[in-house]
Amino acid sequence: MRQAAGMTTEHAAGLLGVPRTNIPNMESGRAPVSGARVRTLASNYGCTDQDYVEALAAMAGDRTKGWWKGYRGQLPAGLLDIAELEWHARGLRFILSVHLPGLLQTEDHARAVFEAVIPPLPEADIEVRLAHRVDRQRILDRTDPPQLDVIVHEAALRMQFGGPAVARRQLGELLLASERENVTLRVITFKAGAFPGAGQSVTYLQADVPQLDTVELDSTHGPEFIDSEMQLRKYRAHLVAAESVALAPGTSRDFIRSLVNDL
Repeated sequence: MRQAAGMTTEHAAGLLGVPRTNIPNMESGRAPVSGARVRTLASNYGCTDQDYVEALAAMAGDRTKGWWKGYRGQLPAGLLDIAELEWHARGLRFILSVHLPGLLQTEDHARAVFEAVIPPLPEADIEVRLAHRVDRQRILDRTDPPQLDVIVHEAALRMQFGGPAVARRQLGELLLASERENVTLRVITFKAGAFPGAGQSVTYLQADVPQLDTVELDSTHGPEFIDSEMQLRKYRAHLVAAESVALAPGTSRDFIRSLVNDL
């Protein structure tokens, strides 16, 4: 907002009567800022989107210590960021071509994924990652769980992480999850051919207002987070395009059942 208003950090600091260095620290999240100060700055920056301002003010006032902070020092920071984003998200939308969403993975499936990491993880590190993944899945059992819209490619469903028995149980758990009121599961079959974003795992995390949405992309060196409006628009378009070539939820469940019968 400050940059869009063409305002310097010195000017913004003067509005609050604080040292100039406080502004970049507030903006980056390195220093706390009150909801009242967020509203003051937004008003002076000329922001008229009240929903956006109030969403930011609510974030500023949240001093809750999340459960994920208990893993600090045990896991890479990016994994803690994923857990925090999921916890606060109003909805999560996925496009997956090879993997299944971590929130719907069984422990055996997740273990097989972690055991395939290069360089190999020590057994103690695998156990910590498994515990963290199980803790992440608790959001599905909250009284106000986020909406999950999952678009998964047939290739991911046919990957036998951990062998046929583990794959069969995983597909069974996926079917159970798809019966939840807050979960919508769609399958893109091989016959669908090409679609935008094919081959890339995308998690789109929806906040209370679109400006605070985040895209998370998996990579071999850890998660990447994207929040620029231009990129968010692109990935929203990817989701729409992928949904247009995916099977309907009911047909998707029937397709997964056929895969289970083949195992």
